[in-house]
Amino acid sequence: MKPQEMFGSRVFNFDVMRSRLPRETYEALQQAMATGKRLPPEVAAIVANAMKDWAIEHGCTHYSHWFQPLSGMTAEKHDSFITPVDHGRLIMEFGPQQLIRGESDASSFPSGGLRATFEARGYTAWDPTSYPFIKDYTLHIPTAFCSYDGQALDKKTPLLRSMDALNRQALRILRLFGNFDAQRVTACVGAEQEYFLIDKALYNQRRDLQYTGRTLFGARPPKAQELSDHYYGTIPRRVQDFMQELNEELWMLGIPAKTEHNEAAPGQHELAPIFETVNIAADHNQMMMEVLKRTAIKHNMVCLLHEKPFEGINGSGKHNNWSLSTNQGANLLEPGATPQENAQFLLILAAILKAVDEHQDLLRLSVASAGNDCRLGAFEAPPSIVSIFLGDELTEVLDALVNHRTYVRETTADMSIGVHVLPKIPRDISDRNRTSPFAFTGNKFEFRSVGSAMSIAEANITINTAMADALMQFADELEKADDFHAACEQLIIATITKHRRIIFNGNSYAEAWRKEAKKRGLLELRTVADCLPLMASEKNVTLFERQRVLSEVEIKSRVEVLSEQYCQVLRVEAQTMLDIARQEILPAIAAYAGELGLAATHKRQLQANNKAPAELPLLTLLDELMANAAQEADKLDEVLSSLEKSHNWMTLALKCKQTLLPQMRALRTVCDAAELRVAKKHWPFPTYGELINSI
Repeated sequence: MKPQEMFGSRVFNFDVMRSRLPRETYEALQQAMATGKRLPPEVAAIVANAMKDWAIEHGCTHYSHWFQPLSGMTAEKHDSFITPVDHGRLIMEFGPQQLIRGESDASSFPSGGLRATFEARGYTAWDPTSYPFIKDYTLHIPTAFCSYDGQALDKKTPLLRSMDALNRQALRILRLFGNFDAQRVTACVGAEQEYFLIDKALYNQRRDLQYTGRTLFGARPPKAQELSDHYYGTIPRRVQDFMQELNEELWMLGIPAKTEHNEAAPGQHELAPIFETVNIAADHNQMMMEVLKRTAIKHNMVCLLHEKPFEGINGSGKHNNWSLSTNQGANLLEPGATPQENAQFLLILAAILKAVDEHQDLLRLSVASAGNDCRLGAFEAPPSIVSIFLGDELTEVLDALVNHRTYVRETTADMSIGVHVLPKIPRDISDRNRTSPFAFTGNKFEFRSVGSAMSIAEANITINTAMADALMQFADELEKADDFHAACEQLIIATITKHRRIIFNGNSYAEAWRKEAKKRGLLELRTVADCLPLMASEKNVTLFERQRVLSEVEIKSRVEVLSEQYCQVLRVEAQTMLDIARQEILPAIAAYAGELGLAATHKRQLQANNKAPAELPLLTLLDELMANAAQEADKLDEVLSSLEKSHNWMTLALKCKQTLLPQMRALRTVCDAAELRVAKKHWPFPTYGELINSI
């Protein structure tokens, strides 16, 4: 099957709708998807019947409301189309009620106190702006998930709310510039996905990978990524076969997978799709992560999505490329040939500076997890200090504007490489800065801090909401102005002047930047525990409630969920470390020491000169390492026991940061040192060198 025939073949998309729905129904559904307006019940009934017939023709026997609870994963409950009728017969039935609303046990998903154990009812509601799709002979219907009282229990609901908020305020700005044709402004996202592939047989020998998704022990190999020979290198045949099947699976699901290449670390790769509306992009990224894992297994590999599966080796992120577009296709972040004269672009740019500067804490929170804490600031990912990279030219444009001088572009639009046969190539308005958390890359902003295992929904909820609020404040002021153009210029200059501290075009990895950021008053929130107290602050509650994205109750529930997840992840990691150290590593050290001890004893018996055997220094070191490892394991056991006494997740998160993480580090340091001294045949599991080079 050709790619163009394959693409979207498992999706109930516009082409399928157009061929199967009456014209009036199709247009009503298309209008609902384009504008976000509610679909009339009579239209839903026709859509449901067409959807059922299409799914059955493709071999489906079941349907599922597919949703994204606060666990960060996806969830689905399958119901068959069959309905018994008289005389032992059955019919295949699927009506508007089954399409529009489903019910799930809300008490069994993370709710942060919104649902008690005995309060089980929760609802799933069809999201008509995201296409249904077929997976494993089941029709999957993207849905929102809410409590009995209508409170959001998922990531899709607040994302859709944030899209509405952004659209409302962005249209107000466009109207001020005389644009009355645009009917909707939408955030569009292209989410680059990084991941590792390792051999399945080796994965099965690592309990830490199986339980936690990352290696809790492991000494750095002699060669990792120092030579940069893997980055953009030739893709191994085994990986190429995997990527081919992966692309086909994604294309059939309507996911526009575009770019694939080797990443910096051995065994690491990247997959990038084409830009889509943020809601669909979020759905597609969740589907992509599942397909990555399923396809890898078929090729006897395991896909690791953890942000830092190997210590001392590049971690994996998910670069969230965010832009604003109208329903007519205009990109509002396109500077044009003369950005200094593009007042609309400069106003929107000023709003971004304001939004990011005022809500640094929320942006950091939107990418907060125990896994991402291992990656951020580790010299292959942006630091935990949020800043914006604009590039030299845009920064100079803003400086000229603030200082009331005319900006003259010094560089040419084209760049000559200095070889006659090579053509001149166009120069972008800015370079790229891979160390910046929030970087302008020509006509979009790349939020590089999102973790590879995360849903992109949280980051985009925050960006959309903060941006909507900044645009709302701009519109409130400009709509009252007598001279719009003069007021607009003054507002741009005032905003840039107030928020220019957030602009940093240098090396965000450098220690000097940390000191400079502190002088500027920027936040450095290194861990989830540092972020948590800020989430439900008065400023943040006001923001989300003002834009009708999250209520105070919903915000506090999310604080509770994030606190609990952080603590539980670290508890599982610590207990796994303890088990591996006591059941595998300590016995391995003892076995090797015993072997050396026998050899030393045998030599003493043979030697008449009473010379000390050569094994003794290593035996002494192993004895010391074993004693230290046992001691650090006992300390970790004590810390874990003490944490069990705390019942407040926020307090426990801080204790985990202060006591549990340092003790986990202490145990790992000793055990990794032992790995370098114990003979390979005695070491109980595959090493880093074997894992990262296994494909």
